[in-house]
Amino acid sequence: MRIAEILRNKGAAVATITPETSVAGLLTELTVHNIGAMVVMSQDGLVGIVSERDVVRKLHELGAEILRRPVSEIMTTVVATCTPDDSVNSLSALMTEKRVRHIPVVVNGRLAGIVSIGDVVKTRMEELEAEQQQLQAYITQGR
Repeated sequence: MRIAEILRNKGAAVATITPETSVAGLLTELTVHNIGAMVVMSQDGLVGIVSERDVVRKLHELGAEILRRPVSEIMTTVVATCTPDDSVNSLSALMTEKRVRHIPVVVNGRLAGIVSIGDVVKTRMEELEAEQQQLQAYITQGR
């Protein structure tokens, strides 16, 4: 299965934030959208990604002061990305290798969606269910 199919099922909408937004503002947006990470966009395009994990690590390091600082101080700037043509299996391997849970989908340098580890697991579970049903049908027809 390809990433394009995941985006067709879940939609291509992506919650984004600017590098200048405060970490407190980021937390509000994560809560409003019920998500774990946001893509950081500037006028030049994708410049980073920031997750709950980034906030927790900096909160531990710097304390509550981090809430007043801009997202640019805690975001990941070397962002792993994929394309709609990539396979779910290759994306799963990339997530494991990079130890990330969210991968922006990019087409010709433009943000086209985002895929989370939850999307990958859901897709894999659906594939396994379909395989099980096919095997059961094959076994049942053979009797």
